Amino acid sequence: MAFNTPKELRNKIMYQVFVRNFSEDGSFHSVIEKIEDIKALGTDIIWFMPIHPIGIIQRKGTLGSPYAISDYRAVNPEFGTLAEFKALVDAIHDNGMKCIIDVVYNHTSPDSVLSKVHPGWFYHKEDGSFGNRVGDWSDIIDLDYSNRDLWQYQIDTLKMWATMVDGFRCDVAPLIPIEFWIRARKEVESVRPGCIWLSESVEPGFITYLRGRGMTAHSDCEIYQAFDLCYDYDVYDTWRDCLTGKITLADYCEAINRQEYIYPENYIKLRFLENHDQPRAAFLIPDDRARRNWTAFCYFQKGMTLIYAGQEYGITHLPSLFDKDTVPFDRAEKDERAFLKKLAKIKMNSVFTDSVYHVKAVNNSFLTAVHTGKSAKALGVFSVKGESAWIPVDWEDGVYTNLIDDSPVEVFRGGIQSFGEPIILIHPASPTE
Repeated sequence: MAFNTPKELRNKIMYQVFVRNFSEDGSFHSVIEKIEDIKALGTDIIWFMPIHPIGIIQRKGTLGSPYAISDYRAVNPEFGTLAEFKALVDAIHDNGMKCIIDVVYNHTSPDSVLSKVHPGWFYHKEDGSFGNRVGDWSDIIDLDYSNRDLWQYQIDTLKMWATMVDGFRCDVAPLIPIEFWIRARKEVESVRPGCIWLSESVEPGFITYLRGRGMTAHSDCEIYQAFDLCYDYDVYDTWRDCLTGKITLADYCEAINRQEYIYPENYIKLRFLENHDQPRAAFLIPDDRARRNWTAFCYFQKGMTLIYAGQEYGITHLPSLFDKDTVPFDRAEKDERAFLKKLAKIKMNSVFTDSVYHVKAVNNSFLTAVHTGKSAKALGVFSVKGESAWIPVDWEDGVYTNLIDDSPVEVFRGGIQSFGEPIILIHPASPTE
């Protein structure tokens, strides 16, 4: 793993914004108007999906995917000007948060600046035309990192943006040589010490598929050489299979526990229930009580927590990447902000910074999870189906305070009574007599 990755990133909350769909006018300025609301959730870092101009040729939908970039060194004029983006970043910093932007370095739009000026930096099909190696990405063409001049251009671009922002979320980073990322991290550090590097690591099946086609496809273990954080796509499909009953809750726990010994000791995962590529949590888990438990578990897990804009209102619709599709904040039927704010406060506890982590399934309906730190322990009991039951726990008998709702919780003879709502205890946090 990156040797200087701070474990304190495990205590952080990241909030994801797609500027186009975040407001009716889809502008940088409109994000500024909601900065305080984002901060109030306990947010530490705001991640902006690509802010760059979008290509015209082979565009998907009416407005195109933000991941089909035409110019890495400019901002999308639909969002505003570079000066307005800098004002947005200043507002984020003034509110005590950091800002990272999306980096899409595997490909560009077919009509990108680079395709016109440096066509030799791209992958070409047998007939000599531009192409991409993943068929359903029809609106992009792949870059070819065998050309070292491309490396320097891309790193110089990162250094340009690093004068403004605090880090980068790197799209399909495993498809780009790890040596590039290691060099990029080293050079950017001279501009932005402590720059945050998040990799969209990819699903195990996608890795093997790409490798079978002779393409670069790094595992999370490899990616951790250059990145601070990886997606938890190594267990996401397992979680989805658990929700649909294809596998047991114990199978999911086994996948999580495996992370504790296959990754470096200071590994950090980005934990999420939803993002711009995956269904909304409220769509996958329509039962409010069950979703509260899964949400609390997501915050309790070892790693940074991600909120996708709209999740705080239990919105079920996943916004389109290709057309105007504003998140309906004003028409949301639920308001889960107070709950998320409480979870964010709990996550700040130092026991989540440096611990040994273990998860266990009970009756295929409950998760019990324990963080064991040097001077404290944290216990979580999560009723993922919203059921009530007596649950065995490895915890000292006593009466404690559930940090989520401040209610008293008794541990008696190695067991705890769950009434269907999530429970988080931390010891020593002085059990009440």
